Amino acid sequence: MSINGQFGHSLSGACVPLFEKFILAEKKCKYCIVIPVINEGLRIKSLLMKMHALAIASQADIIIVDGGSTDGSLGVDILSKYNVSALLTKTGPGKLSAQLQCAYYFALGLGYNGIVTIDGNDKDDPVAISNFLRALDQGYDFAQASRFIPGGISENTPFSRYVAIRLIHAPLLSLASGFKWTDTTQGFRAYSSRLLLDGRIAPFRSVFSAYELLAYLSYRAPRLGYKCIELPTSRMYPIGEIPTKISGFKGNLIVLKTLIMACLGLYNPPSKF
Repeated sequence: MSINGQFGHSLSGACVPLFEKFILAEKKCKYCIVIPVINEGLRIKSLLMKMHALAIASQADIIIVDGGSTDGSLGVDILSKYNVSALLTKTGPGKLSAQLQCAYYFALGLGYNGIVTIDGNDKDDPVAISNFLRALDQGYDFAQASRFIPGGISENTPFSRYVAIRLIHAPLLSLASGFKWTDTTQGFRAYSSRLLLDGRIAPFRSVFSAYELLAYLSYRAPRLGYKCIELPTSRMYPIGEIPTKISGFKGNLIVLKTLIMACLGLYNPPSKF
């Protein structure tokens, strides 16, 4: 997939799923907000309304990357009303990692200095976006949301998920990466462009298709000496509903396998890097 924009040497040979782009506004800011969605219905509208009330579009351009929604939730009227700059629609194979590859490739091609990603299912309070942008300004390369550090809020988190994060996912990634993480499954994050362009990280590879990219970056960035931080955020699950694309025994088994592979360095690029 090729788009307009110049890429550094680190992106030569990038493997990115095919995607279509619908541009609503030209690049205005040095940072962008990437929102991955798939059939989020009223949840994405709620998130965009909150971001609009916070005037987020005056701080960073908003890019939605759609994994193939069929619910009609991303009409042009909604996108325009809430100052969305671009809608990308993944047409190639893959799940979340593939969506993120499309958006990050697009954003780097336009020359953004950094990217904040927030899930489109309206579980995260976007009021914290300004803190992520500030962290990028302060020279951090990776800022991770955490509901489990002072100032963070965890509301209605399913007990099984809480246990998995606190006793398995975060401890293993902390041990393997050398950085003390507390909330490693969250997609609310910020990355500097220099991190994503680093050939020793090489995020644009076909090995990242499902949910591998998040765990891999949490492992790889600290190992390479990038400046990382956790920021307190609020993650709120609605009562009686768990808006997630990962569920059931098979889904959780895939997450565990992905975690182990990331911690063992099995997603690292070839040694020539």
